[in-house]
This record gives sequence, C-alpha cells and structure tokens, in this order.
Amino acid sequence: MNFDAYARTGVDLVNARLDNLDDLRAVFNDEHGWMRDEVTERDVVAFRKAQRRLREVFELGASGRDAEAVAELNALLESYPVQPRISGHDAKDWHMHVTSRGASVSAEFLAGAVWGLAVWLCEYGSARFGICADDRCGNVYLDTSSNCCRRFCSERCATRSHVAAHRARKRAAVEAKSMVDETAEPKTPASVG
Repeated sequence: MNFDAYARTGVDLVNARLDNLDDLRAVFNDEHGWMRDEVTERDVVAFRKAQRRLREVFELGASGRDAEAVAELNALLESYPVQPRISGHDAKDWHMHVTSRGASVSAEFLAGAVWGLAVWLCEYGSARFGICADDRCGNVYLDTSSNCCRRFCSERCATRSHVAAHRARKRAAVEAKSMVDETAEPKTPASVG
C-alpha cells in the first residue's frame, strides 16, 4: 500500500471545493475513477464533514498540538475504519484496498485518506502538517522538506507572497523617503559674489 498516496488524498480533500456533486467528482483522480461514477449526494455530506475534521487535524498539527491532532485522527479512524482486502483483475494485478467492496464511496475514500494521514503522522510527526503561509490561500500540505521548513502549499503561493512582501517593502521605503524629504529644510541657492 502506498501510504503517501493515501495521505495526499486527504490533502486533496481538505483543499477541494465541495459545493455540489460535480465539485466532489472533481476530487477523484484516474486511480479513483470508478468512485466518480458511483458518488451520490449523500457522499457529498460525508465528505464535507470529513473535510472540516481533517482541516482541524492540519490546524492542530501546524500549531504544535500533537496530542490533539492524534486524538482527532483516532476519532476519524473510528468513524472511517480500515478493513483491508486484496483486490485485482488477474493474478498479476493483486493489490490492497482499505475497505470492503460493499462500502460507500465516502467510506472507502475517507478510510484511505485518514489511514494515510495517520501513518504519515506516526512516521514524520504532526509538525509536517502545514497550512499555507499565504494569507490569500489557506490550503493544507504535507511538509516533505528535509528540515521541516516549508511554509507554502506551492511555488505559486510562495512566489506571490514574496512578491507582495517585496512590493510592500518598496512602498514603505518610498513613503519613508518622501516623509524625510518633506521634513528636511529647503536648500537655498548659493550666493553669487
């Protein structure tokens, strides 16, 4: 099982728009294509609820509240239990799934997402659960940097934030110079003699 891939489905879910059934269908990548066709309005409600709870896990982890992040993930593991099974189409394609085939789309997807995030937390710690530092964004991410220093969900947000900070510093410098120029004594021309 690829636990990182399962953890990333949790990230994708937290960052997704879930206003309607079409928004939910957009969450499923090619690997989960069958879910796109089977998802129902009932699943939308379950995904929204899980999305809020998973965001809380990221907020707790990002603020250093490890025990609370663990408690919430444990509660989510109870809500979306893992029931592993072997699946495949022929003897060369055996692989693991996290729930029984009779499970709803939300039960199967969320069990995998929660399991992946729980394994991620055990392996790397909740400090690796991040929330984008760009005030206009708010997306969550898993910090895969070597020294746990990532602050943005993407290069785009990092660049946008750095450009905005640069422009703000430049504006402040221009305003400060203008204030100095206004308060300085006017220079008088030298007398010609």
